[in-house]
Amino acid sequence: MKMKLLTGGRVVLPVQIRRKLGLRTGDSLDTRVEDGRIVLTPRRDRSRKASIVVDPVARHPVLSAGSDAPLLSGKQVRAILSEFP
Repeated sequence: MKMKLLTGGRVVLPVQIRRKLGLRTGDSLDTRVEDGRIVLTPRRDRSRKASIVVDPVARHPVLSAGSDAPLLSGKQVRAILSEFP
């Protein structure tokens, strides 16, 4: 993905990347230079709380981590579900 460097050295991460990683305004990123590249790594200072909600269409309980949550792997879902009674 092509991006431009803005005034003051600012960059804007594309919405697809922000959504995929669950990034929100104010989130912190660690930065480093690696082999001539800039590497940004999200800091996970805040925890995301998952909850069980009723799907409005199917009327079944579903696991939700919010509309802006990143996609979860099966392993991550199993770990979250293990915390519920």
